[in-house]
Parts: sequence; C-alpha cells; structure tokens
Amino acid sequence: MAEKVLITGGAGFLGINLVRFLLKRGYEVISYDIADFDYPERDEIIEIRDDVRNRDGVKKAMQGVDYVVHAAAALPLYKKEDIFSTDVDGCRNVLEEAKNAGVKRYIQISSTSVYGIPDHHPLVEDDKLQGVGHYGVAKIEAEKLCEEARSNDMSITILRPKSFIGPERLGVFALFYDWAKSGKGFPVLGNGNNLYQFLDVEDLCEAILLCMTVDKNKVNDVFNIGAKVYSTMREDYQAVLDEAGFGKKIVGFPAAPAIFALRVLEFFHLSPLYKWVYETASKESFVSIEKAEKILGYAPKYSNKDALLRNYHWYLDNLDSFKGKSGVTHRVPWKQGILKLLKLFF
Repeated sequence: MAEKVLITGGAGFLGINLVRFLLKRGYEVISYDIADFDYPERDEIIEIRDDVRNRDGVKKAMQGVDYVVHAAAALPLYKKEDIFSTDVDGCRNVLEEAKNAGVKRYIQISSTSVYGIPDHHPLVEDDKLQGVGHYGVAKIEAEKLCEEARSNDMSITILRPKSFIGPERLGVFALFYDWAKSGKGFPVLGNGNNLYQFLDVEDLCEAILLCMTVDKNKVNDVFNIGAKVYSTMREDYQAVLDEAGFGKKIVGFPAAPAIFALRVLEFFHLSPLYKWVYETASKESFVSIEKAEKILGYAPKYSNKDALLRNYHWYLDNLDSFKGKSGVTHRVPWKQGILKLLKLFF
C-alpha cells in the first residue's frame, strides 16, 4: 500500500513540483490548499480546498497520513495579519494535528530569510536568526513552534531553502524574464559581482524526499538547502540575457541611492520589490549546504545558471497560460508597477 503524503500549499509553485515528483515515485498525494489545484495531475491526487487556519479542516485532512510537508505560507507581499495568521497560526494547526494523528514525519519549509541581512558567509544552521519584514519574523516564529513540538514519536525537519526557481515559478522572476525576452538589458543593484546562491525546485524536492527516507533521528534537525555551483549575480543573470539572444547586458546601479528609491516606491505601493529582495540583492548571499550533504546525502544537480535557464525556457513555453494575470504569489507574474517605465530605458 502506497504511503500517503499531505502537502499543504499543494497548489503552489513548490507544491505542484513536489506533487509530480512524489507521484512518479509511487506515493499517494493529498494537496491541501486554499487555491484550486488546476493542473493536469488533478485526477491523480486527493484535493482538499481549505485553509491551514481552519483547524477542523486540517484535522480531517490528516487522517491516515504518513508524512506532512508544510509548504503553505502567506508570502511577503501579503498583509501583515495574513502573514502571521497563516505562517504562524496555520503552522501550529498543522503541527498539532499531525502529532494528534500519529504522523511519522513532518517537514517544515522555512526560508533563508530567517537569517535576515547577514554580516558573514557562508551561513550555517546555528547562526543567529533575525528575520527581515513580517515574513521573515513569521518564519522564525514558525520554526520555534517546530522546535517545541519535537518528540520521540514524530520527527520534525526544518528546511531552509534559498530562493528556488524552476518550472511554474513566476513572481519576481517573471519581471526579469519579461525584460529578457523583450530584448532589454537588466539592472542590478551595485556592481553585480556579489556571490548569490539560488536553488532549483527539483533539488529541493530531492531534499524533501531524503527527509522522508533517511533515518528519522538524523533528519530530526535543521538544514540549509541551496545550489552547490553558483557565481555572481552578474554572471548568472547574464546567462539568461545571452540565451535571449539580443546582445544585452546586465547593468549595475549604485546600491545606496537605488535602495532608497525602492524603499520609497514600496511605501507607496509602486514597486513589487520588498525589503528582503532589494536589501540583499547587492550583497553576498549564500549558505553552507555541508550539513545536508553529510547527513542527508543531499547532492544538488543544478547550478544557478541551470536553474535560471530551465525556468526561463518554461516561462517562454507557457506565456499564453498566464498572459494578463498578476497577483502576489509565485504562481503568477507580479505587477511591475513603475518599474515598467524603467524598462523603456534598457
């Protein structure tokens, strides 16, 4: 009999990639999401349309579940009250009902945003946590709940992935890909020579599977997850502009005045970029994955360039499916706001 995996946020960017990944490996999958699961795999899974803030709904969904992957979250562009009620209260609901149902393992999808704007690299799992913005703070609070809930009966893994990309990823990356396909250059904050690590969503799915299969006592811990091979922001983003074929270049802008301008634009809701994005974009940003390599056997397949190009080709192949759509999740392009005017100068 196939083991059953409950994925909260199953209709999201990570969710659909993980659904496909686990179905191929013979698992029975339940998607629990407030959003509609509008993918071809719909008939192959159990779909539950509900909110993680609804304790009764979570309780019903948990029956007979072997593994929980808690990926549901209100992202940084959501309102403060939605971020905390979803990312903290929702996490509490899922954790407690998983424990009550006797679930074997629980995997929390956290974020490297819990490290805030760091003063050293690489970041390791026991570094100080100092979340930036409501999202970062809420992720730290959710991690605390996980630490408190650990017991001999249920293994709880906390994964802190770098920004992950791949098929189905839009959000802020859609802005970059739109400029690339339109024959435009692209601005970066600073000179672009800062090392910046990403992660391919397939490698994240591999890490999640390892947390489901490696000895439960070993995975009852916290792990950074990121690409093994990465270079500077300028080099990696330039690979996409080269692939677009217009001979355009990455253009650096002085970081301090650009960040000030983006703060003002964010305050007036004229830009989709939020603090953690623009405050870290000009700085080094990479984590050590040594712990995950050693304990989990994590071995990422994709470099930064591989992941960006894989995502770019998916974007080009699927333009018609999201044309005219926008929102605040990773599944749809974000509105460019006043940045659309800046595009005219590139």
